[in-house]
Amino acid sequence: MKAIVQDRYGSPDVLEFRDTARPSPGAGEVLVRVHAAGVDPGVRHLTTGHPYLLRLLGFGLRRPKLPVRGLDFAGTVEETGDGVTRVRPGDEVFGVCEGAFAEYAVAKQDLVAAKPARLSFEQAAAVLVSGGTALQALRDAGRVRPGQRVLVIGAAGGIGTFAVQLARAFGAEVTGVCSTAKTDLVRTLGAEHVVDYTREDIAARQYDLIVDTAGLRSLTTLRRALTPRGTLVIAGGENGGRWLGGIQRVFRAALLNPFVRHRLCGLVSRVRGEDLEVLRDLIEAGKLTPALDRTYPLADVAAAIGHLHAGRAAGKVVLTA
Repeated sequence: MKAIVQDRYGSPDVLEFRDTARPSPGAGEVLVRVHAAGVDPGVRHLTTGHPYLLRLLGFGLRRPKLPVRGLDFAGTVEETGDGVTRVRPGDEVFGVCEGAFAEYAVAKQDLVAAKPARLSFEQAAAVLVSGGTALQALRDAGRVRPGQRVLVIGAAGGIGTFAVQLARAFGAEVTGVCSTAKTDLVRTLGAEHVVDYTREDIAARQYDLIVDTAGLRSLTTLRRALTPRGTLVIAGGENGGRWLGGIQRVFRAALLNPFVRHRLCGLVSRVRGEDLEVLRDLIEAGKLTPALDRTYPLADVAAAIGHLHAGRAAGKVVLTA
């Protein structure tokens, strides 16, 4: 089969479109013919090996431990391993696996679900990594409640486009922060208010919950925008250097949290099957729709990563196999 294979760390140009062995499903696993795969910022980090903290966390010190990139996918079940009862060959599915940037990939059955009928394969391939992170930021870490005022920073990004819609679905009043060119998109997602960070101060109002998915604003700046008992959830951050990559804000928040009235949380999201089911139900109910910026052929993965890293994407970027 054809796949995107990485033998060493480096720029996205190290990703090669070439032949590799087709995987086989083991017990409790599903072989999927991949039709589309989502691209998220983590793909670039794992390609470059930066921040170096990733290597220490088990992704490979000198070279990538897993040669094929990609997590989010949507496709058709080709074959099932022993003990698989949730899906059958021919079913249209979506979910997460290791090695989604390929014509075929193997996924655990609890990380696969029936593709929502109202979504295309491209839309479905953009759901779990970003949507699950947004869900955990709002519901688990943020403890969002109806009637709260929620600020989503990076509202036009992969996580942010889900966070805006989920906050609305949970009954919050949502303000989205983005650049000038992306304000219309954020409004269409359901944000009652939009802050153009190139022209306005995010702390002009105060919020019960802030979900920060982008940039490296200081904790001091973010706390100015919180109500006296408000909650900050740091769910992302770019351009933070080769060693920590922005995660230093999470450490600072943890150190400061016991000494202030605000709740300051750093989110380390996990891929969970239960989140896939929650997101699927919201999609079927018409309360959540993945926002796609553009699609690229699988072979053009370097261009897709470059477009995302440049900050031009409004919504998710997807590869089609």
